[in-house]
Amino acid sequence: MSKRLSLTTRIRTVLAAAGLAGVVAGCGAVPGDGPIVVGFASNDPRLPFDLIDLRPDTVSPYRAATIVDRPSAVRRNFPSGGYPVAPGDILKVRVFEAYEGNVFPVISRAGSDLGNQRVLDNGTITVPYVGVVQVAGLSLEAIEARILELAKKRAQDPQVVVERAADRTHTFTVSGDVKAAGRFSLLQDARSVLDAIALAGGTQGAAHEKEVVLRRNGEVAARVHLIDLLAGSDIAVQRGDDIVVRNNPLQFTVLGAVAKAGNIPIDRPALNLMEALASAGGLVDERANRTGVFVFRQGEAAVNPSARPKVFQLDLLQPVSVFVAQQFGVLPSDVIYVTNAPLHEYNKVIAALYRSLAVFSVSRGAAVSSTF
Repeated sequence: MSKRLSLTTRIRTVLAAAGLAGVVAGCGAVPGDGPIVVGFASNDPRLPFDLIDLRPDTVSPYRAATIVDRPSAVRRNFPSGGYPVAPGDILKVRVFEAYEGNVFPVISRAGSDLGNQRVLDNGTITVPYVGVVQVAGLSLEAIEARILELAKKRAQDPQVVVERAADRTHTFTVSGDVKAAGRFSLLQDARSVLDAIALAGGTQGAAHEKEVVLRRNGEVAARVHLIDLLAGSDIAVQRGDDIVVRNNPLQFTVLGAVAKAGNIPIDRPALNLMEALASAGGLVDERANRTGVFVFRQGEAAVNPSARPKVFQLDLLQPVSVFVAQQFGVLPSDVIYVTNAPLHEYNKVIAALYRSLAVFSVSRGAAVSSTF
């Protein structure tokens, strides 16, 4: 028998290796960027999602949001009658008379300031020469009137001024990614969450990267991104609120045959599909299949449990698809996947076949050499 491989044997070897490479590719050993959705209709019940072809007649329900700055619904005025005094507040009380020689000094002399008075747990303060005064639940004006009535028994034509030296009850906290976290008072002209964040020195980062959580009475009352608050969705602050600013960037994911795959932040109120693809560096010419641009959307199921996930398919070989992509709005957590072109898949199979033949030739050559 010839010690050299015959031509027939070599052909059979190549065919066997090619068959092996085909099996390897069919089993998924040839690397790929992601799934390919083919052979299904958009209403196919076998799919666990809705497949929607993006065309001029189907894109309307999914248009990018229009950027509109809305007026804030938060009222900027103080509540009627002001904020009532409560236990723990610190009041500054001054009492003076019109003429000298009486119990209280005149306004032009020192001594009318009776010092700071802390409101006790029973809601009272003690005013020298006047006595115990019930103040809890009253406005500053009502407290002045009550002290004035009591002071008339000891003074001639007295005058009373009551100020709040420190607020200990109408407060809220701001913490997290702000420059100066702490406890603040509603009396500092804080009416809204944006006011509260401004009192804390503002955030440490871009607005689209920050999520604001408002806890009220031990429950989560609101969870909203700072960029939405700035657009007009501000929220009124109440006594006892806890406001937490944390890092939770709005972003979408791009995979497949693009120049820069990964998570990309959404840094504007409205983002369309064409802008999203441009943010990823665009499609890679030698790899991308322009008929296979997909958008996977799971977010609607979180809002409506009965809603099915959606997969949108765009054919960029059609010129009108450029306009469709400019209308389609990208939402946070969307996944954009650009499939590989068929030729690129074939090239991967050929490369795998070439590697298989090279390995086979080396091993076969070693086996033939060993027979000599």
